[in-house]
Amino acid sequence: MSVPIASIRRLRRSDLPVGAVRLARDLIGKVLVHELPAGRLAGRIVETEAYLADDASCHAFRGPTLRNRSLFLPHGHAYVYFIYGVWFALNVSAEPAGVGAGVLLRAVEPLEGIDLMRRRRGPAPVTDLARGPGRLATAFRISRRHDGLDLCAPGRLWLGRMRRPAGRIGTSVRVGITKEIHRPLRFYERGNPCVSGPARQRV
Repeated sequence: MSVPIASIRRLRRSDLPVGAVRLARDLIGKVLVHELPAGRLAGRIVETEAYLADDASCHAFRGPTLRNRSLFLPHGHAYVYFIYGVWFALNVSAEPAGVGAGVLLRAVEPLEGIDLMRRRRGPAPVTDLARGPGRLATAFRISRRHDGLDLCAPGRLWLGRMRRPAGRIGTSVRVGITKEIHRPLRFYERGNPCVSGPARQRV
């Protein structure tokens, strides 16, 4: 599905709520865009997880380091980390400057640049191209060089909004963590086939 460029409006920082939980819910239905020389990648965000400042699963829990310092930037900045020695994950800082918290982008519904995504992901179905944080970062060509970028400023990697509203939003516990596993901090668009995890976690 190709989306006219005029139909996606770049978000300003003032368009994004402050706070990891509020931001995680608000990002459902928003658009992730990466403009490349070969073409534009775009997709609707359909699954997120919030990581709070007092959350033992948050990378910022023990304070700022060289690795996590982007989580302490004003809300709307990219925090990218390499995990399991295999893939990158894209997060969005969620609090005022100096407070470490963020939102993990877990899944995107591809809208534009699908052929470009398949160059990185292989001949996967559209629903699987960016389903899960590692696949998302691979499909959208996200790496550590994007860590710290302002996703609300002029640039190639940014957050946007389109007229299509988000569907009903579901909530569950987060996926693949070992601490604070009881917290209902995962948000997703109900029934969207691009949401990750087992079917029971997508309804």
